[in-house]
Amino acid sequence: MSEEIEKYPPNFIRNIIEKDVQAGKNSGQVITRFPPEPNGYLHIGHCKAICLSFGMAQEFGGSTNLRFDDTNPLKEKTEYMESMKTDIEWLGFKWKEERNASDYFEQLYQFAVQLIESGKAYVDSLSADEIREYRGTLTTPGRNSPYRDRSAEENLDLFRRMRAGEFADGEHVLRLKIDMASPNINMRDPAIYRIRHAEHHQTGDAWCIYPLYDYTHCISDSLEGITHSLCDLGFEAHRPLYDWVLDNINVNCHPQQIEFSRLNLQYTVMSKRKLKQLVEENLVDGWDDPRMPTISGLRRRGYTAAALRDFCRRIGVTKSDNNVELALLESVIREDLEDTAPRVMGVINPLRLVIDNYPVDQVENLTVPNHPKLESLGERTLQFTREVYIDRDDFREEANRKYKRLVLGGEVRLRYGYVVRANEVVRDASGEITEVHCTYDPETLGRNPEGRKVRGVIHWVSTTEGCPAEIRLYEPLFTVDYPDASDQDYRDLMNPDSLTIKHGFVEKSLAEATPDDHYQFEREGYFCLDSRHARPGHLVFNRTVGLRDTWAKIAQQED
Repeated sequence: MSEEIEKYPPNFIRNIIEKDVQAGKNSGQVITRFPPEPNGYLHIGHCKAICLSFGMAQEFGGSTNLRFDDTNPLKEKTEYMESMKTDIEWLGFKWKEERNASDYFEQLYQFAVQLIESGKAYVDSLSADEIREYRGTLTTPGRNSPYRDRSAEENLDLFRRMRAGEFADGEHVLRLKIDMASPNINMRDPAIYRIRHAEHHQTGDAWCIYPLYDYTHCISDSLEGITHSLCDLGFEAHRPLYDWVLDNINVNCHPQQIEFSRLNLQYTVMSKRKLKQLVEENLVDGWDDPRMPTISGLRRRGYTAAALRDFCRRIGVTKSDNNVELALLESVIREDLEDTAPRVMGVINPLRLVIDNYPVDQVENLTVPNHPKLESLGERTLQFTREVYIDRDDFREEANRKYKRLVLGGEVRLRYGYVVRANEVVRDASGEITEVHCTYDPETLGRNPEGRKVRGVIHWVSTTEGCPAEIRLYEPLFTVDYPDASDQDYRDLMNPDSLTIKHGFVEKSLAEATPDDHYQFEREGYFCLDSRHARPGHLVFNRTVGLRDTWAKIAQQED
């Protein structure tokens, strides 16, 4: 990322932090954290949180910790931790310290003992179903567990035996003793420890009891000296519990939790559980499928880190619903690539065009610019030959005057090349056109003779000097605006046309492309080499985003 700090527009979180700094709170320090659970891959919703937590700290000269919330050994993997670190670094951010919630397991245990000794926590032996029944509802208060009044001595004994592995999963839990009649269900004696005889990817079999998130998170923040704990609005109702825990144990730091609205992106599911189902049920091509909203999927599709950071700044920071149209994300990546991506030619739906009066074995090298406006991107060489591929949509046997491409009996310019006239077509047994035969005017290379009108300019690739390529075109993965909010099973809302694979041709200059390279296929959109399926001699390109709907509008007008 650039050394220049990419500041957020004014927002309520920045105002809070700025006021704290000016008042000398926390000695003027700003220390944030990003605490993902390593049970999947990060997605664009996490990208918003990453940019905010790291960005706010960076703007005020502070620092950010990366802390993995690894308190559930049944769902977490080292693979997910490594992918998260890769994504954050790719986005351009650096954390000061890397921590794990499991680093604090012993301290968390001792704080729990402290709560038991002070009569503020107890071991409950109700079953999970009974605990739910006793908790009550949003409209009815809960009831005290019959085990709530156990003595501190009995609770300590049971808790130590829980740690020693004497009990089965679910036989006991440790709960805080707060208020079963609280209007906030999160305050109705929440569980803070559960028994799970499962090997942990970091601590192995050292523990068979694991702390729950609401208990772990606030204490971890405190131990790390976090000043501003930024999280989405889903945790707003949990803030009283966050504060209660810290107020009732012996800690020196009490971070401030601040909530902001989570991102809801059009035509996208943001639930990590649902994304995991898509992967496990083979409904997509892994976590980094270019149709997925994961950071790795967006990267594989060709989105840049700069574009994602810019997108997160543009959507803003509020407490109101953050429903964002997909068009904004697409607009941001177009703007980013407009002045950085070289122009090349790729034919997605190839149709052979034979120039009958061009020398059969001649290969003409044409020197052309890589960008029409940026000389700094240099030049490249195109090979012009007697036979080229054009896009099938660029030819019609008959068309009205609005059609600005090749028509039988009409002329167009081949981009950077000659003016050609279509004279006849060749069909296969089914009647489909397989070739268009043309003639060219050798006096028209790079210029139009005075007074001569051609219908338009079309792109092309030499049949002998170009390279075959698999070209993957993507559309939204879902057919409704916000599938997470639908009453239907989100899998029933998947778009059957979200991926279309074409077998086309690209110019020779792309033979050495890498996944880090971005290109504009002229008149088609922005593309990059697929990092998973491409290999030497087998080019596979993903369309990052189409061009603005100019060509779609032209096609409508031509019809």
